[in-house]
Amino acid sequence: MDVTISELLVATSDSADPELPAAVPEVLRLIRAKLNMDVAFVSEITDGTRTFKAVDSTPGFTPQLEAGMSGPAEASWCQFVVEGRLPEVMRDAAPFVASGQAPDPGFAIGTHLSTPVRRADGSVYGTLCCFSRGVKADTDIDLLRRTANVLAARLSTPPAAARA
Repeated sequence: MDVTISELLVATSDSADPELPAAVPEVLRLIRAKLNMDVAFVSEITDGTRTFKAVDSTPGFTPQLEAGMSGPAEASWCQFVVEGRLPEVMRDAAPFVASGQAPDPGFAIGTHLSTPVRRADGSVYGTLCCFSRGVKADTDIDLLRRTANVLAARLSTPPAAARA
């Protein structure tokens, strides 16, 4: 799985978003399926805003999350994970919402996995996350971390046009 993800992220460079490799949606699909989650996404956090850059979800998942959707970073689980206010692994996120530790997303989240995507200079690009409505036993945060590292390395490499 790691080899497939690495090959997809390294081998492709064209994308609608010049910073993201074109294969990111396929990588998200692989991660979501492997971990049996409902949603997987890459977010970017910049200028106080969290933006979904790529999203993969099970057919019919509601609310529908799409690339380009954004909101205040301070109200996002992504920002909370980056700052260490929420753990990377929440096998059951409901108690975090009930206690006020996590913002209420407006729909049920069972298992939630999230890890920062950090560029080579240490700056945060955003997060790589996945979640399910139900509580899941497989919480392979290491798969997300390894994928985030490969993605971060790709984000730290200038696009081909800039190198020419």
